[in-house]
Amino acid sequence: MLRNWSLVFLGFLATWLVTCRAEADIKEDKSENNQESEEGYFSTLDYILIAAVGLAGAYYLFFRDKEEKLPEYEIKPMVARQESVSERGFIAKMRKNKRRLVVFYGSQTGTAEEFAGRLAKEGARYGLKGLVADPEEEEMDQLEQLKEYEEEIGEPCLAVFMMATYGEGDPPDNAMDFNEKLQEGSINFDGIKYSVFGLGNKTYEHFNAMGKYVDKRLIELGGKRIHELGIGDDDANLEDDFITWKEAFWLSVCKELNIEASSEEFNTRQFDFKILEDGDYNPEKVYTGEVARLRSYITQRPPFDVKNPYMSPIKINRNIHKEGSGRHCMHIEVDIEGSRIRYDAGDHVAVYPTNNVDLVEKIGKLLNLDMEAVFTMNNLDEDSSKRHPFPCPTTYRTALLHYVDIVAIPRTHILQELARYTENNEEKSKLELMSGTTPEGKALYQSWIVEDVRHLAHILEDLPSCKPPIDHLFELLPRLQPRFYSIASSAKVHPTSIHICGVVVEYETPTGRVNKGVATTWLKEKVPEEDDLPKVPVYVRRSQFRLPNRPQTPVIMIGPGTGLAPFRGFIQERAWQKEQGKPVGPTLLYFGCRNKSHDYIYQEELEAWQEDGLLDLRVAFSRDQAEKRYVTHLLRESGEYVWQLLEQGGHLYVCGDAKMMAKDVRNIIVEICKTHGSMTDADSDAFVKKLETQK
Repeated sequence: MLRNWSLVFLGFLATWLVTCRAEADIKEDKSENNQESEEGYFSTLDYILIAAVGLAGAYYLFFRDKEEKLPEYEIKPMVARQESVSERGFIAKMRKNKRRLVVFYGSQTGTAEEFAGRLAKEGARYGLKGLVADPEEEEMDQLEQLKEYEEEIGEPCLAVFMMATYGEGDPPDNAMDFNEKLQEGSINFDGIKYSVFGLGNKTYEHFNAMGKYVDKRLIELGGKRIHELGIGDDDANLEDDFITWKEAFWLSVCKELNIEASSEEFNTRQFDFKILEDGDYNPEKVYTGEVARLRSYITQRPPFDVKNPYMSPIKINRNIHKEGSGRHCMHIEVDIEGSRIRYDAGDHVAVYPTNNVDLVEKIGKLLNLDMEAVFTMNNLDEDSSKRHPFPCPTTYRTALLHYVDIVAIPRTHILQELARYTENNEEKSKLELMSGTTPEGKALYQSWIVEDVRHLAHILEDLPSCKPPIDHLFELLPRLQPRFYSIASSAKVHPTSIHICGVVVEYETPTGRVNKGVATTWLKEKVPEEDDLPKVPVYVRRSQFRLPNRPQTPVIMIGPGTGLAPFRGFIQERAWQKEQGKPVGPTLLYFGCRNKSHDYIYQEELEAWQEDGLLDLRVAFSRDQAEKRYVTHLLRESGEYVWQLLEQGGHLYVCGDAKMMAKDVRNIIVEICKTHGSMTDADSDAFVKKLETQK
């Protein structure tokens, strides 16, 4: 077929050449007609062209047999690529080394990922070589192949899910697709053995929502739970919750799979460390703080996200607390013009911070480090999707500044490893006791580490014989995570900038030390000069914290302190809608702070909106009178009006102290429903639950 079409094409080509030549001859100057009639019709060039066409035709006719197979050849790479995708999946990785345990993690801050790694490592003690897997990077449909793989190797397998909950009961970024598959029921879990550990904070409404949902949904899809759902509470002691669950989990695994723990020591190290000398590396390929792609902070290209943040110039950075506050509250405006970043009121902006320089230098001196030394760390597990603990190669200084969280409260497994590098017996015993599970050890960990807020530098100072190698610390310490702030602006009003509102964190610990917040302390110093705008790495994370679709729907907002931030964006948007001639419903804000003269943030804006008739503003100043007065007092006092707005379909929003205020607000709303709505206890509770599902 190819040969026939080629000949047809060549025939048309020859005809076209002759026709073009004839048309060109007709257009020749008439004065040359006599000469033209005496000469031959074709020139030498014409004969050469026609001969070339003929030779090409002969070539296609007699010598292209092998090329006729080209279509068949083109199909083969497609099949090969499909196979390679399968080979990159977690089932292929398990098959390669006969692994029987896969631990998935849904993590927003890195803790679930850390727990997944620890559990997978411990599997070796029970003869279960584990694999840690990121749902975002895996084909989760392959879970259906786990039973088939079990039959293939003749031994049972196990899938474990470490699931954190984010925001309004949402899945973490890397588990969104997996969550959708669970909701659709597109994965058949029939007979698959599994267990789930959830990570959350009980002060929030949707405590451990993702962990609970995954555990429940896997049962509905046919899974076989081999150990009860673990509930981790970061408001209490998440580490203790995990250890307690983990110990019971392994007992259940041993019983279900008929295995037992080995008494032999096993290697917990995950990465191979190497110092690079001059000539071993290209200086231009050494990471200097980038999140993922080398030089991405210099050569910027959209789209910008968690792995590719935008270097946003800070246009404004001022303290909006007044003199006498004793605190520093930042109003920051970052420029996103030309970045293609879009946001809505209620979204979050993530900022990648840098650790405190003085603290980094202190750790370097305590461990006697050459801070400019270049090194790399490579995963010992060839099948792991995580080749390095963070971007490598890099320097000690860069790693301590940008890649590891040096002020995180160390978990017990870190203390256990630190004990190995502690020479003094008393200091060593102290670390070993705190890393154990005895009541005495747990109590000491709670008081000496948690309550005294000791981080790595404090431990190295207080236990001078503890000298861990820096490469092991890099492996143990959690990755430095971005900090999320509720966006304090509306894109309808400020399409080219994002506003941030945050109080600088600084406090004295029981040991007399002063601890400082990583991000807020770093941002505080990023003050723009006339010709010098400091830049910070940012990206936007979408939220379900949204204004109602209809502008006329009433909104009730409760946001003391910096909890006002997202509501400033909401009010800006309602003001814009009013300017556009849209009917805007009642907009009620309850705001509170300590003193009107010290920390009443955005006072002028709020009062201007109130004077314009847009905003119904209720303010409480807790320390301006003898008796403390909070927004909850205002809410209770205006219960009848609140009920009227709720009856009209009003949306209720709370942002601020989740530990105390959110619970108090809920209780007051329940009271309002019973008092002003004449509801029963059951009906009022159901009504409030319905309010909580509004997004």
